[in-house]
Amino acid sequence: MLPLLKVAENKRECTLKEAIEILADEFNLTEQERTELLPSGQAFLFSNRVGWSRTYLKKAGLLDSHKRGTISITPRGLALLKTIPDRIDNKTLKQYPEFLEFQNYKRDGESTTSIDVAPETETQTPEEIIDNAYQRIRKSLAQEIIDTVTSLSPSFFERLVVELLVKMGYGGSIKDAGKAVGKTNDEGIDGTIKEDKLGLDIIYIQAKRWQAGNTVGRPELHKFVGALAGQGAKKGIFITTSTFTKDARDYTPRNETKIVLIDGEELAQLMIDYNLGVSSQRTYEIKRLDGDYFEEG
Repeated sequence: MLPLLKVAENKRECTLKEAIEILADEFNLTEQERTELLPSGQAFLFSNRVGWSRTYLKKAGLLDSHKRGTISITPRGLALLKTIPDRIDNKTLKQYPEFLEFQNYKRDGESTTSIDVAPETETQTPEEIIDNAYQRIRKSLAQEIIDTVTSLSPSFFERLVVELLVKMGYGGSIKDAGKAVGKTNDEGIDGTIKEDKLGLDIIYIQAKRWQAGNTVGRPELHKFVGALAGQGAKKGIFITTSTFTKDARDYTPRNETKIVLIDGEELAQLMIDYNLGVSSQRTYEIKRLDGDYFEEG
């Protein structure tokens, strides 16, 4: 917030986009840092932080917008800079009644209620706080999914894998797209699925419902590639509820066989993404101002 206020002092009036570029240059940000996204992937991290800095400074009366889309420093902002502060944070802004009012909200029929902010969130924007909380919830759910899946029977797990691949767009329907082969005479193959709705190619599946401590090594992949060769197949997916060793990750078959490795963490994340075995509890919509709507003329 302090660097942004200084930009407004030096430029007198500038757009937020200009301020973002000035600050990015001032901080010597690399192109990768300038384009780093929030966990949600919906906005650039640095631009989001500058945007919220502008909002906070405006709510405290330190910045103003004489023209739409621009920022300019106020007499209050100039007065604060004359004190030569080391930094400007929420604690600094709480000396201004307007900012305190902004940090409170009032429900219908209720008195004004303060929004408590944990110390670790003082340097995060509201989007970052929401995104990081969402990621923690998602990680916890993923672990719960893995624990549940490892407790299932092998046959249920194999059907789950085929159903997930169908949800991801392979084949078309459970009836037509794939099948769980079973354990009696599978030659190392646990299931098959059509690559597309027309069934132009078949992808073979190996599914290992292993506990986290039992990692899948390269020998298991050798067996899988051999099983694919026995079927005359060139494409396979190896899925496990545990993890793969580094040697297994680095393994590339010498022939034209292509195999994709999916470990327990990725399996759980895919199940969340494609709503398999999970259901929505609640939904929050994050909205922003539609600048186009307010265009005149």
